[in-house]
Amino acid sequence: MQTIITASETSNISTRDRGLNYGDGFFTTAMVTDGQVEHWAYHKARLIECAQRLGFPALEFNALESHITQLIASHPQAVLKVVITRGEGGRGYAPPSECNLNIIVSVLAYPDHYNSLTDSGISLAISPIKLAVQPHLAGLKTLNRLEQVLIKNALQTQHSDDALVLDYNNNVIETSAANIFAIKNNKVFSPRLDECGIKGVFLQSLCDKLAVEFKTVSVDDLTQADAVFLCNSLMKIVPVKSLDEHYFDIVHSQSLLNELLAKEA
Repeated sequence: MQTIITASETSNISTRDRGLNYGDGFFTTAMVTDGQVEHWAYHKARLIECAQRLGFPALEFNALESHITQLIASHPQAVLKVVITRGEGGRGYAPPSECNLNIIVSVLAYPDHYNSLTDSGISLAISPIKLAVQPHLAGLKTLNRLEQVLIKNALQTQHSDDALVLDYNNNVIETSAANIFAIKNNKVFSPRLDECGIKGVFLQSLCDKLAVEFKTVSVDDLTQADAVFLCNSLMKIVPVKSLDEHYFDIVHSQSLLNELLAKEA
């Protein structure tokens, strides 16, 4: 069973909910444009994969999609967030044999500053917080985001727009809230996400348009690249203008990307 809850000031979630107590759940965040969810097929696939890999019962999408359609119909631009928890029950960490999932749906204001990022670019500093390796959770957008909280907290003293995040082997993984990809010699590459990190919806959609090689990436690989970009469902694609003391010409970066997209179209 599942219960769909529209987030509001009057929403009530049990203090025994496993999402609150253990982070036992997952979520997705999507862009809404003219009453439609962008890349919904990918967001849906993400939710299905999370449910399967975390041992949740199958989601009932007909009711959820109908609920979402009604909520976003009048929104020309907004952010949709869908949070799914295993609900209550179980003994300690052990999940209940039968789950009543809680699905919390929010429609939020779109961050206006994202509109200018394509022109201004983003500066990156290397985060002192590194990601732990856990292949069982790699790629999933679970409710366990304490690493990202620590990364954002450390970023307050780093005087950059965002943080480049490494794992404990000093491999590049992502930024605090976006995937990263680069262009070198007209080829696109992005970090492997099979041991940690989040497999972003927008990056997956980009793979339909570009040939992207997923491989082990070092900081030097990025500083030696011809162009570096961040991407997620809300900001879309944003050029990196600096990584610590290394600077990129974002006009040139955009030109390289546009040429590749045109070639693959």
